[in-house]
Amino acid sequence: MKQWLACLALMVGHAIAHAQPTVIRLMVGFPAGGGTDAIARVLAEQLSTALGTNVIVENKAGAGGQIAAQALKSAPKDGSVLFLSHDHTISILPLVLKHPGFNPQQDFLPVAGFASFANGLAVSPGTPATSYAQYLDWVRSQGNAKQSIGIPAPASVPEFLVKVLAVQAKLDLQTVPYRGSAPMLVDMLGNQIPAGVASVPDFIEFIKAGKVRMLAVMGTQRQALLPEVPTLAELGFKGFEDLPYYGIFAPIGMPPQLTARYATALEQALQQQSLRERLQSLGLTIEFMPSASLAARERAYSQSWARLIQDSGFVPH
Repeated sequence: MKQWLACLALMVGHAIAHAQPTVIRLMVGFPAGGGTDAIARVLAEQLSTALGTNVIVENKAGAGGQIAAQALKSAPKDGSVLFLSHDHTISILPLVLKHPGFNPQQDFLPVAGFASFANGLAVSPGTPATSYAQYLDWVRSQGNAKQSIGIPAPASVPEFLVKVLAVQAKLDLQTVPYRGSAPMLVDMLGNQIPAGVASVPDFIEFIKAGKVRMLAVMGTQRQALLPEVPTLAELGFKGFEDLPYYGIFAPIGMPPQLTARYATALEQALQQQSLRERLQSLGLTIEFMPSASLAARERAYSQSWARLIQDSGFVPH
């Protein structure tokens, strides 16, 4: 009898230890109003239904997602805190910062990936160019005052893309870093800056409204929502073929049962046609990746960009 009670107590304790929390905070490392925030809010609603638990988006903006990543490192390991992030925070920051305050492989657990996307070059409504070639001609005709290009974060994929464009075009293009895409877009819409490089999800609503024009996108295939926009590969650029990703991460040490439960809920949510259409309308390519696949994708992406960053001459700071 005592042995049976001991076993029962152990089983109950095990179940409690891996119980799903009543509220899950889904952190986003960028301000409200940007593409990543919009994606997080769409997913949070569906995950709340799939898990039967409140999933609340929490914006911890700043430093290209670094603040949110550092918060995740020290967050409880009980599944109550997750981090929705794209490549910049997880793969790029550790390559460009000497002391990012986190190590993705040691501190984070990949829960599941759900999409890929493309970055692209867009111009403000007051910039007359309708093609990349026209944009370069326009910049040359305007002089130094019009060589600024906005980027959502310093030392990011958009910044390195601008560096490559500048070298090939033989222009002194200057990046203007912002704290996320939302404030960058405010300045673009107000013609405070003539162009910007960010993700298609960041730009898509304004492209649909005719407020900004996309001139080129990363990857080897044109985006389904922007079939008229050429890829950088078509324009002769190399090294931008590997598309960035979106995934959900947890603090290392979260119970594997919760990892599996959250990944299953995400996979099931992505099978809903309404959610797929909503995410696709935001400029994403749906691509479910279980934990191991997301980890492999992150490693490959980091290795690819480590070479590009080194070749650019950038020195980590």
